[in-house]
Amino acid sequence: MSDITIVTAGESDRSAWNKLHAGFAAFYGVQQTDEMRDRVWSWIRDGQLECRLALDGAGNPIGLTHFREYVRPLFAVRGGFLDDLFVAPEARGSGAAAALIRAVADIGHERGWSSIRWITRDNNYRAGTLYDRVASRTDWITYDITL
Repeated sequence: MSDITIVTAGESDRSAWNKLHAGFAAFYGVQQTDEMRDRVWSWIRDGQLECRLALDGAGNPIGLTHFREYVRPLFAVRGGFLDDLFVAPEARGSGAAAALIRAVADIGHERGWSSIRWITRDNNYRAGTLYDRVASRTDWITYDITL
């Protein structure tokens, strides 16, 4: 894991980010267009969403995470929401996912967030093994209203 470096995504990372984000969408079976990726990239560039990339020992981007701050009214605090976490299939097991989560947690500590929260698909067993090591599984159930 020591050869994994976490960096803030910048303009020069757009092509690599496109590839990783497309891989993330494919993993979840989401059809994506260039316009959709352009919109997400614009959110990263204007600060609505933050992105960190995991680089391997040769400096190649192998993973990404998107996250943002959110308010927790019940507790009158702020937290971090980890929207997306993806590591390229050929780099899984490299420690990149754990390094990305740790980077977001470090940011949360610096910013005074009360917690980092994320969701995953119930059958995402490989990631769940990592998540069970680094976080506490909650008993909250998620609901969506499709609009």
